[in-house]
Amino acid sequence: MIIKHGRMIDPGSGFDGIADIVIKDGKIEKIYRDGESCPEPEEGEEIVDASGLVVAPGLVDVHVHFRDPGLTYKEDIETGAASAKAGGFTTVVMMANTKPVIDNEETLRYVLEKGSHTGIHVLSAANITRGMKGKELTDMEALREAGAAGFTDDGVPIMDVKLLMEAMERAKKLNVPLSFHEEDPAFITNNGINRGEVSEKLGIGGSPRVAEDSLVARDCMIALYTGACVNVQHISSRNAVAAVAMAKTLGADVWAEVTPHHLTLNETAVLEHGTLAKMNPPLRTEEDRLALIEALKAGTIDMIATDHAPHSREEKDKPLVEAPSGIIGLETSLPLCVTELVKKGHLSYVQLFEKMCLNPARLYRLDAGYLAEGGPADLVIFDDSRLFKAGPFVSRSSNSPFTGRELFGKVKMTICSGKAVYRD
Repeated sequence: MIIKHGRMIDPGSGFDGIADIVIKDGKIEKIYRDGESCPEPEEGEEIVDASGLVVAPGLVDVHVHFRDPGLTYKEDIETGAASAKAGGFTTVVMMANTKPVIDNEETLRYVLEKGSHTGIHVLSAANITRGMKGKELTDMEALREAGAAGFTDDGVPIMDVKLLMEAMERAKKLNVPLSFHEEDPAFITNNGINRGEVSEKLGIGGSPRVAEDSLVARDCMIALYTGACVNVQHISSRNAVAAVAMAKTLGADVWAEVTPHHLTLNETAVLEHGTLAKMNPPLRTEEDRLALIEALKAGTIDMIATDHAPHSREEKDKPLVEAPSGIIGLETSLPLCVTELVKKGHLSYVQLFEKMCLNPARLYRLDAGYLAEGGPADLVIFDDSRLFKAGPFVSRSSNSPFTGRELFGKVKMTICSGKAVYRD
């Protein structure tokens, strides 16, 4: 395959310019930049005309829920991977809060085997604690040996500090990241909505910033002490951002991810979209949203991750305090970021793909997230010049507040290991 005349973005080298890319045997064989002459194609070689399109590394998402095993009426590994391909993702890391949870080698091997047949790189985290109960650590060494990319109890915070520190010490020895869901339930009445003007108007209590801030500050300091690599998941509070910034200054190996919905919506979205704007942690104030963008620009927030969380229509149609939290995000992530971050001048494309490709790959020690000769032929090709309406979605679920929204950044092709796995 030869991709010709596209605007190539490589966050690894900082290159942003017109180039031709020659792909062979799953790798990038040659890149012809700045008017260099690309040879004539060999017989049978596909030519992709990317004139007027952007060519970037395949996106890497460190936080997806594919609901497999056990909750496959919402999503399964095949439909989740199909949604990822349609969104331009070539690598995803699944979370472990399935049914049963991924706290044992058998379940881990099941999801990895199923993921290996999807055409993209489907990795999985395993649980930190048995049954996600926060009482006893899993056999992290055996799970790592069986292929766990990292460890998380995403969806449930770990409140036992002694256990948490032991997990960090073991993860440090294994050289793998721990990802934490940071919400202390002691502060929360009816999760999924920020405690503030909107929750008061609705009379439902809500989740205040301190629920997130207190655990982020705690875990940053324990990470500093142990030397563990810690990822603060779906950060939403400006105070939590400040805690991460301080920890980084002190030398902690702390990373932070932010979702496209926390970057583009605030708590008032609940009044318009109801349960489709309910998530943990919640959408917060406009001041928080703007602080997240500034932290992304400054490098305090390292990554953009979707927290792709499918739920059925019946579940999301329940009353606000009863419906589950979360939205799908794989197919709107890139368009939202192009429209709201690049088009509005917050990030360049090189900076955006550092957050969506290179840094996520670095967190998990993956050979991904960049475009270079000899490197993996994982790419996304998209149109950033024409508006399109989001939806309908490839995902099995459709719980998104962005359905029908006009966006730039329509994915035209996703290529993984040199093969086109999605074409628009």
